Amino acid sequence: MKRPANVVLHGPESTGKSTLGARLAAHYDTRLVPEYGRLYCEVRGSETDADDLVSIMHGHVALTEAAREQAAERGARLIISDTDPLMTAAWALMGLGQRLPALDDFTDVGDLYLLMADDISWVDDGIRLHRTPEARAHFMALSRAELERRAVPWVLVSGDAEQRFAAAVAAIASAGIA
Repeated sequence: MKRPANVVLHGPESTGKSTLGARLAAHYDTRLVPEYGRLYCEVRGSETDADDLVSIMHGHVALTEAAREQAAERGARLIISDTDPLMTAAWALMGLGQRLPALDDFTDVGDLYLLMADDISWVDDGIRLHRTPEARAHFMALSRAELERRAVPWVLVSGDAEQRFAAAVAAIASAGIA
C-alpha cells in the first residue's frame, strides 16, 4: 500500500483551517486529521506549557498515522491535516517565546502546507487567544517563518471561503498529490 500524502493546514487561529479542512476532505473523499491541540485544550484548558505542547505533538503524530493507515486501506492518495507539529512549534514561539527541542526534532513533515492568511475576521470560540490585529500578525509571521525554516513546500491561501477552496485545490493539483 502506498502511503497517502499529507496536506497540512497551517496558520494562526481563526483563519479558516478547520472549515477548509472539512471541505477538502469531503472533496477528496479522504480522512481529515482533526486539530489535536484544540481537542487537548478543550479538555485541559488553553494555558499550555512545554510539556503540554510536546504531548500535543505526540497526539498529532498518533492521529496522523491512524488516518494515513485508514486512507491507505481505502486507496486514498492523500489525507488532510488540520495542523501538525510544525504549527505546535509556532505555538511554542507565540506562547512560550522559545523553541522546544522535541518539536524541532520532528521530521515527519507534511507533503504540502497550505498557509492560511489572517485576512478573515477573528471569531471567538472560547479556545482562541490571540484576537488583536498585532497578535494575529505576529502569529502569522511565526507560522510562515516555521515553514521557511523547515524548507517545506507551502502555498499561501487567502480570500473568502470559495477563493480559499479553489486555491487549495489548485495547490494540491500543482503539487501532483491528487
